[in-house]
Amino acid sequence: MKKLENKVIIVTGSSRGIGKEIAIQLAKNGATVIVNYSNSNTEAEQTVRTIIDEGGKAIAIQADVSKKTEVTQLFDKTIAAYGKVDVLINNAGVMISKTINDNTEEDFSKQININVKGVFNTLQEAFSKLSDNGNIINISSSTVKLMFPTYALYSASKAAVEQMTRVFSKEIGRGISVNALAPGATETELFLNGKSQEFIDKLSNMNAFNRLAKPIDIAKVAVFLASDDSKWISGQVIGANGALI
Repeated sequence: MKKLENKVIIVTGSSRGIGKEIAIQLAKNGATVIVNYSNSNTEAEQTVRTIIDEGGKAIAIQADVSKKTEVTQLFDKTIAAYGKVDVLINNAGVMISKTINDNTEEDFSKQININVKGVFNTLQEAFSKLSDNGNIINISSSTVKLMFPTYALYSASKAAVEQMTRVFSKEIGRGISVNALAPGATETELFLNGKSQEFIDKLSNMNAFNRLAKPIDIAKVAVFLASDDSKWISGQVIGANGALI
């Protein structure tokens, strides 16, 4: 039996990048996956098609996680389709790399609204709608522990996610595990865009394996945290960064 057989899993922001690979690997392990997206309808449907073509089960549901009413609909549509939600993976996020002085109010609001308020909204829904003995995985970032110039607001938003993770793990009860997964630098189109080869090489040389992570490196950890094998881990931040920090 596959380790995620009969589990219904929502993965926010899973039309591309790390979220897409997480969705694909969850499905390969037997889960029924909700591919959530905000604007990337074409990519979301491609992710669903990839999963179905490989023998998995998935549907795409649109919802902007920064909007509470849409998050409510995301959960309600999932429950209407499959009767339950067993696992929530909060992957949706944005990153704007600028110095504090160069960030605009719009830059600040966008990152806080999606990265922090988005997680707040889904946790509120999960409080009453996630199945007993379920799992919640909030995607953070290893930049929280680093002092990278231009990452202040992004790192601050992820630090907020990590603290919500710790506290919510003690609030929700019902046998539900709540953890954060903090990747290091990962080879995605979003991450690589606009970065010089020199900077990419510098990041690669900071970990023990002298390379960037690939999305599947992160997805495999997410599969474990979504499974019953991880049940005694809760309130933790799991760094998946190749000994970066």
